[in-house]
Amino acid sequence: MHSSEMKSLWITISFCIAFLVIGLSPLSCVAQGAWEILVQNAGIASMHTAVTHFDTVILLDRTDIGASQVALPNGLCRNDPNDLRLKHDCTAHSVLFTLGSNNIRPLTVATDTWCSSGQFVSNGTLVQTGGDFDGNKKVRYFSPCQPGGSCDWVEAADQNLQQGRWYATNQLLPDGRQIVVGGLDSNAVEFIPANGQAPFYLPFLQKTRDSQKDNFYPFVHLLPDGNLFIFANKDSILYNYKTNTVVMNYPTLQGEPRNYPSAGSSVMLPLLASQGFRVAEVLLCGGSQFGAFLNPSAFMPASRTCGRITVTDPNPAWAIENMPARRNMGDMILLPTRDVLIINGASDGCQGWGNAKTPVLNPFWYKPSAAPGKRFSNLTATTIPRVYHSTANLLPDGRILVAGSNTHQLYKLKGEFPTELRIEAFSPTYLSSKKQKYRPIIVHAPAFVAYNSAFTITMTQRTAAPQGTLEVNLASAPFVTHSFAQGQRMLNLAVTKQTTGAGGIVKITATAPPNAMIAPSAYYMLFVVNRGVPSVAAWVHVG
Repeated sequence: MHSSEMKSLWITISFCIAFLVIGLSPLSCVAQGAWEILVQNAGIASMHTAVTHFDTVILLDRTDIGASQVALPNGLCRNDPNDLRLKHDCTAHSVLFTLGSNNIRPLTVATDTWCSSGQFVSNGTLVQTGGDFDGNKKVRYFSPCQPGGSCDWVEAADQNLQQGRWYATNQLLPDGRQIVVGGLDSNAVEFIPANGQAPFYLPFLQKTRDSQKDNFYPFVHLLPDGNLFIFANKDSILYNYKTNTVVMNYPTLQGEPRNYPSAGSSVMLPLLASQGFRVAEVLLCGGSQFGAFLNPSAFMPASRTCGRITVTDPNPAWAIENMPARRNMGDMILLPTRDVLIINGASDGCQGWGNAKTPVLNPFWYKPSAAPGKRFSNLTATTIPRVYHSTANLLPDGRILVAGSNTHQLYKLKGEFPTELRIEAFSPTYLSSKKQKYRPIIVHAPAFVAYNSAFTITMTQRTAAPQGTLEVNLASAPFVTHSFAQGQRMLNLAVTKQTTGAGGIVKITATAPPNAMIAPSAYYMLFVVNRGVPSVAAWVHVG
């Protein structure tokens, strides 16, 4: 057994003991899931990652980091007299990864995307904003193409952000625009495209900025009523971006700060057709003690707590839960089963170069529908630490793509926590061989569905017939960076009819989301789920 495998085994045993000590079921400590390395050297350490509707993945790093490990094509070079490290740079700082073939194609990005933000818009284009230095006010576009195509980054020559944005958050709005919230250089929100509208000053952003900042990359979720839930540090508001008014102040979440550099994470739990898509719950997990960033050499223990709140309640309150172990810099990913995966991160310190150690190698599975105290399960550990500047994205086949981790200002390929160029995939237990017989196979799904319309999915099964009504879930493709998946949302649709015909062919009639407040127009992954096992997703344009 290799030393890394032995370390993973002992980590799993340690977590089993911890689970028994805190009174969770012994079944929870059985390590589950499988890891595989897809690419040994992607050429860059991905700081920002997004999955396109062509089953390709955009990986993006910063440009002022010096030479990467992959050359630009056809002798191209980037000449930037203001670059801090390499003014004549012939290497790529963004690549396109193709699922299946695992091919890596270098892309050209001109200005610094360090700690920037972004989100896909209705036509599938990734709109990417801000960064540092010459990228601080830039707007960039990536219109994806079929594998083998030549699509690349385009920087808007006639469009800039009105305020510099570094560590900001983007959210796609029902009208198709993006709102850009906060960041180091701004206590305001603005819109892309602006359409002549000036930024709105938001006092909440200034109020939540403490001596170690703690309000960068605010958590932003679009709620069913069209307003925004915005969380920063320990506080949150219900915000009407149309009138620039705070509709509600939510209770303070007690405990540690949760945003950068304290490095918690957040998801809005799936919206359910059975509830009329009216009930929205937000889950926040992890973070760092206040002072961890001000005194990084102390490596203070990270947070173990999660807060869960029904933000659509008239009198909302936080319910506190404990994770199996302390964690910061964890990525929270909505799974096709409507559960949550918490992956990556460390158990002490905070975000920043060299500010954390003791990586948490085991993912945690969180089941929102289970009773309190029985929601967490411990999964199989990776052997690769994924700490500062790492990402995790749901793939159409149900796996989780894990990339990045660079705890250094520049690329450092040796040492305890080297710059990580490998790409991994984690397969949850629903992809195990014994569950393949339950896995639905989508034969046909519509390429486009209109709001509130009925549509039909045709599917079959490998061996086992469906048991009961199948689930149909829509998952967005978020922009993942710094422990937050910007624009992540999931919808559980109403299934109104299900019939089984000759040859085991099953036809499902489902109803599309009612409007753009529930599902902003975009490409979504459509999963059919049978007995907790999801199909490979079909990409569907909702609008």
